[in-house]
Amino acid sequence: MATQRMQGVVMGGGPVVFGAEGRIWRGRCTLVGKVQAQPNPEGFGTRFTIPLPPRSNLHGCPSYRRPRIAGATIFFTVNLADRRSDILVQHVDFLRTAIRQTKAERPFRIDAFVVLPDHLHCVWTLPPGDCDYSLRWRLIKARFSRALPKGATRSSHDRRGERGLWQRRFWEHHIRDRRDFDAHVGYCWNNPVKHGYVENPEDWPLSSIHRNAAP
Repeated sequence: MATQRMQGVVMGGGPVVFGAEGRIWRGRCTLVGKVQAQPNPEGFGTRFTIPLPPRSNLHGCPSYRRPRIAGATIFFTVNLADRRSDILVQHVDFLRTAIRQTKAERPFRIDAFVVLPDHLHCVWTLPPGDCDYSLRWRLIKARFSRALPKGATRSSHDRRGERGLWQRRFWEHHIRDRRDFDAHVGYCWNNPVKHGYVENPEDWPLSSIHRNAAP
């Protein structure tokens, strides 16, 4: 079976850290551990290549580790546990506050964001030298959850100190290049149309498309 590889572009400056494997230094090609990097031919960032385990191992997930690339630009999908809920739009001010507080403590740039009733999509860029997006999401989820009245929870939630509002995991995709960036920003903006909430992306109020369209 051929070795799979994950590729992407680090949008910020180096050095970049991938777990404990080693460092990728911006501006020259180097191989440390299992990570290979070289200057991005498109003129921005650093292109990296990471060999992945066989596909059969990825489905079971025990060998999967999230990439930890400092300064990366990343697309996220984050879902509520109850996909029939509309709590995100009903209490969007709580979500905004949770994001604002988390950004103040651990900065990141929001390149695109859209909030739907039961899930959200966004594109972030982390600062150079920082790769901890998981902690940011834990803080955002916890702050939003604490702002709401506590509902019924399972024992597994109680053991973890969770409210049970969110799915525990989230989907992330490290942006590879400018075309990939534009595609995922567009995906965010068009998602309300995809789900049938509006006919045009500009008609959905909880979208960063309005910020980007402002003169």
